[in-house]
Amino acid sequence: MASNASEDRRPLIGLTTYLEPSRHGDWDVVSALLPAAYVDGVRAAGGRPVLLPPCGPEGPGWSDAEVSDLDALVLTGGGDVDPARYGQAPLATTGSPNPARDHHEVSLVRSALRLGLPVLGICRGAQLLNVALGGTLHQHLPDVLDGRRHQASTATFARTEVRTEPGSRVRDLLGEEVAVHCYHHQAVDRLAEDLRVAARAADGTVEAVEGADPAAGFLLGVQWHPEQDAADRRLFAAVVAAAREASAAVPR
Repeated sequence: MASNASEDRRPLIGLTTYLEPSRHGDWDVVSALLPAAYVDGVRAAGGRPVLLPPCGPEGPGWSDAEVSDLDALVLTGGGDVDPARYGQAPLATTGSPNPARDHHEVSLVRSALRLGLPVLGICRGAQLLNVALGGTLHQHLPDVLDGRRHQASTATFARTEVRTEPGSRVRDLLGEEVAVHCYHHQAVDRLAEDLRVAARAADGTVEAVEGADPAAGFLLGVQWHPEQDAADRRLFAAVVAAAREASAAVPR
């Protein structure tokens, strides 16, 4: 189980990263990267962020023993999940697959759930969570909706009004309605059996999912980007608080 995140110790929150070419001074190399806004969100909420680099596309992925050093897991945003993982052929509008990242994050999710770690998925992370648990995705929302309401333009976040579901953890955390930063062209289609819808946009798009059994622990995925709102750290605070609670329940 996770290490003991006592009141005088900041919980250790794992953040997924991705491998991309980058330039640092004289060096042009592949690096494990993550926008600093995720790190800032965790730190502002009282957690200790640790970056988790992708493993290779083959092999066992992350082990339970490795993941048990964490107190919670945050699945960050990024590129499209490979449609092959949910039994579909890619559309022309679907991004190039990243098998190493998909493999790495699916193994992290499964280990985290076996260990009872709190999990927060953000954008791609929410989609990955649904796929890892057996659900599917809409590969391109403009094919099923009118217009580009959730991705206004390249590298520009859309502001979307989201309504939470009665009785959901998301409603308890954020209230009935919340304006959020969105940047996605995919979303949940068939929901995994172990999840339930926690929020929708006005057009019906699933904007948040959570564990179908609230007693099973903190399991939450949001289609939006809470790291982009420095004035609202409620979701990061919630996963940090859940990390403290879960680790205190099973002290080492």
